[in-house]
This record gives sequence, C-alpha cells and structure tokens, in this order.
Amino acid sequence: MIQSVIFDMDGLLIDSEPLWQRAEIEILGKLGLNITVEDCKPVQGMKLTEVVEYWYARKPWSGKSLEQVRTEITDYMKYLISTEGKFMPGVKNTLDFFAKKNIPMAVASSSDMDLINLVLDKLGIREYFAVVHSSEYEKKGKPEPDIFITTAKLLDVPASGCLVFEDSVNGVIAAKKAGMIAVAVPYPENYNLQAFDIADLKLHSLEQWNEDKFDYVSGLVSVE
Repeated sequence: MIQSVIFDMDGLLIDSEPLWQRAEIEILGKLGLNITVEDCKPVQGMKLTEVVEYWYARKPWSGKSLEQVRTEITDYMKYLISTEGKFMPGVKNTLDFFAKKNIPMAVASSSDMDLINLVLDKLGIREYFAVVHSSEYEKKGKPEPDIFITTAKLLDVPASGCLVFEDSVNGVIAAKKAGMIAVAVPYPENYNLQAFDIADLKLHSLEQWNEDKFDYVSGLVSVE
C-alpha cells in the first residue's frame, strides 16, 4: 500500500520553472552567458548550487564568485515567486485527495528552504505537509536519490511505500533510484520526452489524478 506521498515543488506545485529559466537567463546574461530556455532544460530539478557549477564549468566567468551568482538568482526568484507565483493545475484537489485518505505528505525540493517556505506560504498549503525537506541539506541533489531517501526516513516509512510526484526527468530518476513509485507530471513541451518512460505513470497535469490512478500505483508497491 501507499504509505506516504512526496511532492516535488517547482513545476509541480507551483508554476515556477519558467521563472527559474528567466532568473538564470537574466543573471547569467549579465556575466556574458547567452543561454536559452532550451539550454536550461538539462539542469531542471537540480539544486541551485549544482546549476551554477554546471554553467561555470561550461562557460567560466570572472568578477563574481559562484556563491554571489547563486545568491543573485535566489533573490530574483524570491521576487518572481512573490509577484507571479501561482498553482499548477490540480494541486489543491490532489492534496485534498490524499488528506482525506489520511496519507502523510511531504515536500522534497531542490530549492533552498527559504524559497520552499515562501512558496508554501504564498500558496497557503503548508498545513498539508508532515515533512518539508530541501536538497540544500544533502551532499548531492537530484538526479541522485539522497533527498528522497532522507524524506522517507523523516516520514518514518520505507522507500518502497512512497509515491513521488515529479515534473522533471532528474526528479523521476532520483525517485526511481530511491526505490519509490514515480508519477511524472511534465510541462506540456516536455511530455513526450523519452526519458520520462522510466516513470511508473505519466500525467498531463495533476487534474488527471483520481481514484483509478491511485489504485493503479498502489498495485505497484512491492510486498515485503
């Protein structure tokens, strides 16, 4: 049976992936990096420290430290979330679905904790989650499974009993590496990416989540 549900945040609960792309493109552009939205896709779901390291390794800049760049992107994201952040479709109904079943829920996000807190307060959904965890407290971010393994421990449930909702390929890979059931909910332009085939279920949006989908993923949980 499904013993807990773990939600990614960016692009899954809040429509923030376009905001992250804007922040990366604008802040890195000031350093002479001419990157596009398409260029940003490989780092989707990764922790920001690793994103900045990714870009520096490919297009080194001078004048600002990696930590300064990371802080500038974070500060800009706080502004964008505060002014433009909004629910992804179907979020509230999905949270209510699991709340009615008394299944504990968690957030496991690559964003820093201060950004997570900002989003939960902006959307007014903090009360749904028994655990809130950030990759900033892990040595490795997604696609490594560390954040999901720790979140399961904090929930005090086995990884095999966890259902994960993710919008990014890196997040789905991390969930599967952790031994969890993974539901992919990609942005429309990413829906047909072959990399999502490793997910146990793929949805166009959380609006498609229902009792039949729940019964299906429940049947995938291994009996130990």
